[in-house]
Amino acid sequence: MRNPRSPWPFTARTEELDRVRRNLAAGRRGVVVTGAAGSGRSRLTAEAISVLDAVTETMNRPVTGPVTEAVTGSVTGPAHARVTGTPDALDTPLAAFAHLLSRPTRRAGLPAGRDSARHPVSPSLTGSSPHAAGLLCPPDPVEALDGVRVLVVDDAHLLDDSSAALVHRLALRGRTRLLVTVREGVPVPEDVSRLWKENLLPRVALAPMTESECGELLSRAVGGYVDTLTVRRLHRASHGDLRLLRELVVAVHAGGDLSDVSGTWTWRGTPPMTARVRELVEDTIRDVGREEREALELIASGRPLRLIMSGEPQAPTAHGTPSGLTSSGTPSGPTAHGTSLERAKSGEPSDRGAPDEDTSDAPDAPDAGTAFGVLERLRTKGLVIVDDRLSIRLAHPLHGPVLRAAAKRPGTGGPPGAPRLSRASATATALADECEELADRAYTGLLSGIPRGTGERMAEDDTGWDEPAMPEFCARRARVARLRGETREAVAWSREGLRRSPHHRACLAELAHASAYLGDLTTARQALSRGPALDGDPRAHVRPRPSMSPAALTSSTSSTPSESAGDARSRELAAERARTWTLAAEGDLDGALRSALRAAGDDPLDDDLFALHDVVRLGTPELVVERLGELADRAEGDLAPLLARHARALAGRDGEALDKVARGLADLGLMLHAAEAFAHAALVHEDRRASQSSRNRASALAGACQGARSSALVNLALPRLTARQRQIVSLAAAGLTNRQIAEQLTVSIRTVANHLCDAYARLGSSDRAGLGRLFTVG
Repeated sequence: MRNPRSPWPFTARTEELDRVRRNLAAGRRGVVVTGAAGSGRSRLTAEAISVLDAVTETMNRPVTGPVTEAVTGSVTGPAHARVTGTPDALDTPLAAFAHLLSRPTRRAGLPAGRDSARHPVSPSLTGSSPHAAGLLCPPDPVEALDGVRVLVVDDAHLLDDSSAALVHRLALRGRTRLLVTVREGVPVPEDVSRLWKENLLPRVALAPMTESECGELLSRAVGGYVDTLTVRRLHRASHGDLRLLRELVVAVHAGGDLSDVSGTWTWRGTPPMTARVRELVEDTIRDVGREEREALELIASGRPLRLIMSGEPQAPTAHGTPSGLTSSGTPSGPTAHGTSLERAKSGEPSDRGAPDEDTSDAPDAPDAGTAFGVLERLRTKGLVIVDDRLSIRLAHPLHGPVLRAAAKRPGTGGPPGAPRLSRASATATALADECEELADRAYTGLLSGIPRGTGERMAEDDTGWDEPAMPEFCARRARVARLRGETREAVAWSREGLRRSPHHRACLAELAHASAYLGDLTTARQALSRGPALDGDPRAHVRPRPSMSPAALTSSTSSTPSESAGDARSRELAAERARTWTLAAEGDLDGALRSALRAAGDDPLDDDLFALHDVVRLGTPELVVERLGELADRAEGDLAPLLARHARALAGRDGEALDKVARGLADLGLMLHAAEAFAHAALVHEDRRASQSSRNRASALAGACQGARSSALVNLALPRLTARQRQIVSLAAAGLTNRQIAEQLTVSIRTVANHLCDAYARLGSSDRAGLGRLFTVG
């Protein structure tokens, strides 16, 4: 692993970098780069300057003489200089340019016009800013900077007024190309904002880094693939601040929590709160008012929001929880949905307080309108989130630990005697609903646009360890990811479930299934050895549409009275389907077909949609085409009819129909299945041009499946090899050595070497380095 403290590679800002470089070319005036704190403005600036013919040593070197002597010297080519705004020098005129100008700039208390022969006032600055009058400076700073070809002005929002006026004059003059960086969301000197408002310089706004861009950056920073949940957690914790992202990675690595699991870097656990991390997080709420800060502390500590929303104390419910809107994440009480918020808006008094309780002496209780205004300001600033159930939570996952530490409050809810918030029942219900929704989506094929709910939030925050339904949620989330072609994400979700329940059978099955797609046979076999075997009739009591009660969701590690026979057999079926694709990855296609048929069973009343389709994907659609057609007639959604058409088209070797099926599968979000359908079409098309078109589409979709390889894709990529050679070449392309391949396949090392040599000759490849490119089926 690369040392995360070393300089990180520049990535994800290539388009912005190109725009900045174009505007720094000869004949241009320059560019303004704006972005939030930690958006990478300074790094983008450094990358843009690095390609110019510059004397880079002069950019950070103090200048003692005239600037033309310092930045040009005896070197030819464009001269560069840098100035930086700082909060400590806001009251010092031309402080940022002090190292570039040949005369002192501090007024030293002299009134305007005094000793003007020795310290003339610059008339070029007095008209641009009311604070610029009487500055001690060279006769014309603009003329003094005439030798600078490119001037970098970093943190221009922190420039004093006279420095800002000088930057504006340089832009008007046009002889010096300017690269100005400005932080968004803070006050900016008027002369700086005029640069883009008056169209003197174009503006390049840096948007927050997306999750995918964050994943790309992290993978390059650590030198390997970073699992999806780790990327998501770090992206959410950093809130797009690259400084905070770097500090989190450094702290996680230093604590030994960033581990390599089967070639994937993974982080789980509590975010590390180092001094630097706390400083960066605290900086995001440094400017909030006292009332807003107190409200954030209440939310962070999990206490009722009576001081925010209703302006008066709330009476406990029968369960010991105050009624109305709470900061627990879920409202409680019979009037939970909106009453408190609506009354706060209107200023109406609340009738939920204890009838005999005297609140007249509560000095901290604001009126309802004021309290609602506090919440609205926090929501406008993006510091809190109010969901459709009118529950409130902090938007930044690290604000809670920082606020609790500053207020010296525990995370469980305030001082002794303070009312505690109970949300176990609501959370369990929400998880059960989300599990049911994920099962419905998997069965009907509606796999796009899945919202992030309670389960995903708890997984990202590493909470919910007392929620017994979380492992089942992780298993179902892994299944949806696998169906969408997000193979590595499926591995991450299944591993997350196994962290919470090490023997959860559905998570083991999903881990084996996704690992087999990735060619990680060791992990797949280990997961299968810990999971259930399919004994007796595999289809007994298995329903075509899995649906479990909340009680069943909490007891999936072993058979219990709360787990029905259908639930248990559904898990056994999932394990058998994982075994099917493990055998296929090993090159044992006959064994894989026998396993798929065993999972499909022979009872048409209990057909499983995906078990039947596995037989089609393995290239023998004629065995199940009729049963898929019957299932399509009675199943819900568009998926079952589409899979039935896939079976009919492949059995009839209809390339055009297979292309249509592939497009339909891609529209539903089943990317790996769509890639396989295009691969089938490429093999059966008689027209060479149509075959190449299908091959190209299969390649594009397969490339989006995070490294997944199925038998259909391997057959298309390596058509000239035997089944055993495809198997060995696949493992070699995945990075396994000859010894590892021999151990996995239970053959000799010499046998592996012989098969690879023969494969090299047939494929026109000379060594392992070129094998990975052969799996690009286009």
